[in-house]
Amino acid sequence: MAAVAWGRCLPRVWLRRWCPDFPLRSESQTAGGGGVGSNRPLLCVAGGPGLACGRHYRAALCAELKHPLAIEEVASRPVRPHEVRVDVHFCGVNFADILVCRGQYQEKPQLPFTPGMEFSGTVLETGTDVSTVKEGDRVIGVSGFNGMAEECIIDHKTLWQIPEGVPLREAATLPVSYVTAILALEHRACTRPGETVLVTAAAGATGLAVIDVATNVLQAKVIAAAGSDEKCRLAMRKGAQSIVNYSQGSLKEAVRKLVGSDGVNVVIDAVGGDVFLEALRSLAWEGRIVVVGFAGGTIASVPANLLLLKNVSAMGLYWGRYKEQNFPIFSRILSSALQYCQQGRIQPHIGAVFKLEEVNDAFLHVIQRKSTGKLWQRPRKICYVASEEK
Repeated sequence: MAAVAWGRCLPRVWLRRWCPDFPLRSESQTAGGGGVGSNRPLLCVAGGPGLACGRHYRAALCAELKHPLAIEEVASRPVRPHEVRVDVHFCGVNFADILVCRGQYQEKPQLPFTPGMEFSGTVLETGTDVSTVKEGDRVIGVSGFNGMAEECIIDHKTLWQIPEGVPLREAATLPVSYVTAILALEHRACTRPGETVLVTAAAGATGLAVIDVATNVLQAKVIAAAGSDEKCRLAMRKGAQSIVNYSQGSLKEAVRKLVGSDGVNVVIDAVGGDVFLEALRSLAWEGRIVVVGFAGGTIASVPANLLLLKNVSAMGLYWGRYKEQNFPIFSRILSSALQYCQQGRIQPHIGAVFKLEEVNDAFLHVIQRKSTGKLWQRPRKICYVASEEK
């Protein structure tokens, strides 16, 4: 049995809203071309045993880069022996999801694809070789790119059971933001109690997670840097001891006024560009700076002399590579995040909630830098939660 989902023609205004600089094609070009507005079929084959036969679910599809996503009916497929079918309740919206839909991310999935790197939900069906979870279990998953849908099929090794007392919505914030924060602070920077941590893009999902973990788990002191007074106030409410609005002047000078000439021990930078360079110059003797992203859009070059003069270390962190290269560390840290959440030691911040069909609004919310904390999308019940911003 085969089912076909046909591409729908989206309103032309979406192209202007989601990607203002992208050229719009004429109606005649669209009608015969095979883009988002064409009738090119997306073929999905369903059949065989299990829940897949005859089932359909809605998913957000990227059929053409730099274009809005379309919500389509997709045919389910049978689960393989090592796989699990999950009813998705919440899916995080990360800046990486927007980049991959523009073709600007490190990973480039084949078109058409469904974005969405992290989700939470309940198990619908398990493959014959799966013994780690069962039908009805509450789980979070790290899916690569296929979480923005009403259901998701995933390898059982990339699912974690949600402990009792942890809500599905909060659990779904953990895989990207909190694993990044813990990896950056503990594994890469080796942050110690009492040290001073400077975090940039502090009101984004990762920034707030860094504040949460540094303050409440590692007992470090946090200076939160963000681009507006409102975002600085949010960072302060989430536990930062000091705040800096780097849209109003030099970050380096502001940090110097707070800590003196000694500098900060650790920097977690998600902005890049001049903010990264000023943060690097704010480090203390044997300080450590960890690069976790480039929300400002500019990748700075590291002046090697600065590393030498203060014996400082500059390092990167790409959380997804740990899943591929060192899965035991990735799994241990995600399990720790779930435990911290169950114990009440961390308090994930939910910035906004969107329905599945509002995925383009969620992306726009992030692009226009309106988001603070995590944005969530909800399929039938899916929520988008959005992340990084300057």
